[in-house]
Amino acid sequence: MICIPIIASTMEDALKDTEEASSVADCVELRLDCIKKPDLRLLLERCTKPVIVTNRPVREGGMFDGSEEDRVALLKLALELQVDYVDIEHDSRDRVQCSPESKTKLIVSYHNFRETPDNLMDIYRKLRQSHADIIKIVTYARSITDNIRIYQLLQEGMGTTPIISFCMGEYGNISRILYKIFGSYLTFASLRSGKESAPGQINIHEMLNVYQIRRHNKQTSVYGLIGNPVSHSISPIIHNTLFTEMGFNNVYVPFKVDVIDDFIKEFKKLDIKGYSVTIPHKESVISCLDGMDPLAEKIGAVNTIVNKNGRLFGFNTDCEAAIRTLESVDQASDEEVKTHGGLCGKRVAILGAGGVARAIAFGLKGRGSQVTIFNRNDERSRLLANEADCDSGKLCDLPARQIDILINATPVGMFPGVNETPVDKNILKPNMIVFDTIYNPKETKLLRDARDKGCITIGGMPMFVHQAAAQFKLWTGKTPPLEVIGKIAYKGLPA
Repeated sequence: MICIPIIASTMEDALKDTEEASSVADCVELRLDCIKKPDLRLLLERCTKPVIVTNRPVREGGMFDGSEEDRVALLKLALELQVDYVDIEHDSRDRVQCSPESKTKLIVSYHNFRETPDNLMDIYRKLRQSHADIIKIVTYARSITDNIRIYQLLQEGMGTTPIISFCMGEYGNISRILYKIFGSYLTFASLRSGKESAPGQINIHEMLNVYQIRRHNKQTSVYGLIGNPVSHSISPIIHNTLFTEMGFNNVYVPFKVDVIDDFIKEFKKLDIKGYSVTIPHKESVISCLDGMDPLAEKIGAVNTIVNKNGRLFGFNTDCEAAIRTLESVDQASDEEVKTHGGLCGKRVAILGAGGVARAIAFGLKGRGSQVTIFNRNDERSRLLANEADCDSGKLCDLPARQIDILINATPVGMFPGVNETPVDKNILKPNMIVFDTIYNPKETKLLRDARDKGCITIGGMPMFVHQAAAQFKLWTGKTPPLEVIGKIAYKGLPA
């Protein structure tokens, strides 16, 4: 069940939002603490879905700052009006009583806006003593692994009193999206961006159209993106759409991960079926895996993980995707194209020394290119150059180099830092090929500068499409149409 909270400050706006929410939600929460002089009877008349009435005090993260008597009086009125649910805070439970014949279900709630405490089961047991119809435990996630504690709480409490439980904050997004898989009685979604009642609340449009949450059930397999940041990624749009169109009962979610070892260890409890891996974990994740594809092992970077009967295996689909992208715009002679894809002998400067740079460097060396690695950290560039059997250089020497192809394999210029560029535009020369592996935004500042200088420009989207298709096949055994991925991807990017 998806519940939309109404947090409007005036009755006029609350009535409009209630009508709109009723058209898309399974349930509507009337947050009376947010509404100035709320008319509960009128609001109930406008709502066509089951209603939760809440009058949250400041001490529990709400906005009601009047007397406790006035606050509880509105909840008692809700009971008199036989609303579907009344949410009462755990420390006020004894002030609100339902008659034996009442049809209203009492939700007894606990909120922690600071952390996810260690004693969740103790809190649950205490709330059970209140004879609640439904228990609500909502905490703040300081780490992605806090979601696993909520998952374990829901699993241990399953089969007794129904529980609403999830984590707030960006790290807690997955517990909101995967509420059916976790076992929560319901989840909350905002009416639209800017209408959130708690940190990390996702809007209903995203819940329904990106994560397609109504399709989920206990048998839904979970896939996701490991990275930091992950909020910019269009991978959830791509893979969730493909899963739906190709008939898979799967969902793909973003995992904002700080410490990769802790994440992999804890999330084995959820039996995640596959991962995409992005910055900054493409190299560090290797130590957490049970095995690797030979190409990924050679490159020393993983962007795809497949769960095979509980064992995690790493692959690299970036390498071939990048080479295919570059070969599609080469300017070599017909004979060179036939033999080497037009990349043999080309002088290539790669900016960066992370996972993407590693994949491209090894791929280009295999095509006979003359590769030089440039990075802010000279030691990292020398290390990669040694492993890939190519050259390294200092960024300050870049303007003096003769370059046929310049590749940005760093996150510089990625959304939201769209006005940043990794190099001065004066090093760009007419007919130079400039390839930026960033796909969001569609055209980075580097590519705008390169276009103005008469360069041949390549954005990151073609590479993204190729690597996403290869990932999907590794997970499902099915090859998705590239043109379909491209259409979904370009539609999903911000204008």
